[in-house]
Amino acid sequence: MSSELEKAMITIVKIFHKYSGHKCKLKKADLKDLINNEMTQFIMKIQDKDTLDLLFSDLDQNGDREIDFQEFIPLIAMVTSACHDLFMADH
Repeated sequence: MSSELEKAMITIVKIFHKYSGHKCKLKKADLKDLINNEMTQFIMKIQDKDTLDLLFSDLDQNGDREIDFQEFIPLIAMVTSACHDLFMADH
């Protein structure tokens, strides 16, 4: 049986693939949908194009205009770290 952490990691992989499709890469619209649908408690909905463009270019390390899983993970790490900081401040 998987641990809670292992279940969380499996969920991250499944959510990425839900939005990336068979190519296993997120386009800008896919990233926007993922954030707006799956991270609404931690990140404000992305509504303006400039915010999306900036985030996308920061994540797209190889410049291919797509976000693969390895490029996606830093977003998860940054959001998780920010949540940790908020959690620790509350305690």
